Amino acid sequence: MTEPEPSAGPAGRLPNLRPLALARGTVDRSAEHRTDPEWLEARWAEPGTRVLVVDDGQALARLGDADAELVLLPVSQAPDGPRYLLGVDDDGRAYFGVSAPLPAADDAAVGQAKPVGLRQVGALLGDRDAGLLTHAVALGNWHATHTHCPRCGALTNLVTGGHSRICPVDLSEHFPRTDPAMITLVTDARDRALLARNRAWPERRVSILAGFVEPGESAEQAVEREVAEETGIIVHEIRYLGSQPWPMPASLMLGFWARANGVQPIRVDEEEIAEAHWFSRDELRASMASSEIRLPPPVSIAYRIIESWYGDELPAQW
Repeated sequence: MTEPEPSAGPAGRLPNLRPLALARGTVDRSAEHRTDPEWLEARWAEPGTRVLVVDDGQALARLGDADAELVLLPVSQAPDGPRYLLGVDDDGRAYFGVSAPLPAADDAAVGQAKPVGLRQVGALLGDRDAGLLTHAVALGNWHATHTHCPRCGALTNLVTGGHSRICPVDLSEHFPRTDPAMITLVTDARDRALLARNRAWPERRVSILAGFVEPGESAEQAVEREVAEETGIIVHEIRYLGSQPWPMPASLMLGFWARANGVQPIRVDEEEIAEAHWFSRDELRASMASSEIRLPPPVSIAYRIIESWYGDELPAQW
């Protein structure tokens, strides 16, 4: 394979990210119907309605060699549990999520399906299923951890088709939490990419830098702060690339590209980051081929951002 052409980086034309695995979907979320209990009950009663059961971030799916398909149950076969509207497709079919223990894998209704999470199958699912599972996991995680009113402590009730909860005591309404996090590819004057390994990760796993946006801080300010805190590198020319939900449990990953100022030594924080190094495209390809390093899986926005800098499909590791 020939060496990819150097990328323009932040100073020039930004690359286009290939489709992000968890930022897909074909089902209209139908927000206008969430406050209509009669409509919700009528759609739940329709024989064509399908239900996605989620339990602790997992659902049942049938796995192929290079793809996967969710198990969607008719309402008559769905277990009891908190339910939430996922939306309606172009054919008028409604989809709901239900938080409940997953049906047994040998149940006749599910066939030879396996419990899976977004990390495992997010990149293998079709557009419809990727959107449904991402939506359902996000809501399921929030409902499981935000059952009581933060003002008075009373048990809250699920409303608006599962997209909020209301306190029966003080009538305050509470909405699903989303934590903004920035994730950034830093390149230097030689167009090398900065990759680092978090101390909590397995040996050889590296990725681009990431961190949560703090209160009162813009995403661009978070990029500057996190990169400096974790590696000692000062950046400029920060450019936004795209975003992807990461509901494990509640993040929205905001992808950026930034340029390092001049020649700077890397000084990792020694608490969160174990090591960080600059990689040319040749060095990255050789390090992957020798299994010296492993990149994040294709389901992540990190993988797509690194791929956009690389300028070609990355060698398969997953």
